[in-house]
Amino acid sequence: MKSFDQKLNDYAKLIVEIGINVQEGRPIALSAPVDSADFARKLVENAYKKGASDVSLNWYDDFVTRKKFEYSPIEEFKEFPEWAVERVRYNGERGAGTISVISNDPELLSGIDSEKIEAHNKSRSIALKDVMKYSMNDINSWCVAAIPSRAWAEKVFPDLKGGEAIDALWDAIFKATRIEEENPVEAWKNHLEDLKFRADYLNKNEFDKLIYKSSNGTDLRVGLPRGHIWMSGASVNSHGDKFVANMPTEEVFTAPDANRIDGVLKSTKPLAYGGNIIDKFTLEFKDGEVVDFSAEIGEEYLSDMLKVDENSKRLGEIALVPYDSPISNSNILFFNTLFDENASCHFAFGKAYPTCVRGGTEMDEEELLKNGINDSLIHVDFMVGSKDLSIIGVKKDGGEIEIFKEGNWAF
Repeated sequence: MKSFDQKLNDYAKLIVEIGINVQEGRPIALSAPVDSADFARKLVENAYKKGASDVSLNWYDDFVTRKKFEYSPIEEFKEFPEWAVERVRYNGERGAGTISVISNDPELLSGIDSEKIEAHNKSRSIALKDVMKYSMNDINSWCVAAIPSRAWAEKVFPDLKGGEAIDALWDAIFKATRIEEENPVEAWKNHLEDLKFRADYLNKNEFDKLIYKSSNGTDLRVGLPRGHIWMSGASVNSHGDKFVANMPTEEVFTAPDANRIDGVLKSTKPLAYGGNIIDKFTLEFKDGEVVDFSAEIGEEYLSDMLKVDENSKRLGEIALVPYDSPISNSNILFFNTLFDENASCHFAFGKAYPTCVRGGTEMDEEELLKNGINDSLIHVDFMVGSKDLSIIGVKKDGGEIEIFKEGNWAF
């Protein structure tokens, strides 16, 4: 039985060696919450031991963020600071791998004026649009991982308080990231091979579209672009180095044709977006665009998201995750997309990854749009998987192959 400190060390080592895959002589840019100082130091030490030339650290604090939204006038949210953009640009240009440690309160901005949230999200997205290429195009390695905060832990485990809730969330994170395995690094290597097998099979079949059906009312037809590429857990940066962008990950994903999506799609898990919860929502698509929507919880925030720009009503990612997966089987609702999206098939509103189509990283925005690859200021994942979800792949000649049966891989 591993001690907590051993698990914490293994987690830091996993993020450094498999997640960001630190290379000799390359810099690392780390962002982390102030409450994670001990864990951030472990990441810094492991990164240097693996040969990182420099590890820069940027702290953030949910308390400070909340107070800004409470007290600052709306004008403060209509402009995103240039120094923050320049930091991303500087790290991107010097080839820094980016590690983002998250622990946000899912309801951090509950009760805040929605106009402030909308203004902040829009100004941030516009300001960072150009520099997001370093991650969206996999130019540099990037990795997102999580640690508990009290607010998040108590949201996930409402019957527990304080340290008990935090301990329970740590246990859930360790299980989801395979830290409890004797050798987590080797366990991840085997897991990534399995995901690669799934992606290779889908790529071999070159489907023209997918048909989604579920008893909850989902009935959706999703066109796929010519030359689309299914990707799995491991990506490759511009230097040829493998990395894992999300820890954990259970998905195989690609970009849909943003103009060929029709039908009804139902969410199956809450979406934590902009410090608020959106839940039990229904989307109706025609020719790729959301033409009608409703939500039982947070409909105003869903409406704001869909109004960010002209393409935020279209989809940029389609991801397949079996219902019978470790995070799903835990029966824990994390209220955090990093985990919940890896317990469920999901889509993303907004921008697509150019890496999901052949030659995409060499295309400009106009060429990508022409090929059905969506461009937007946002990229927001939401969950649609269920235990009876059926997904049929339709080939160009009309032939059909079952991809998902009763929520799980059919092959």
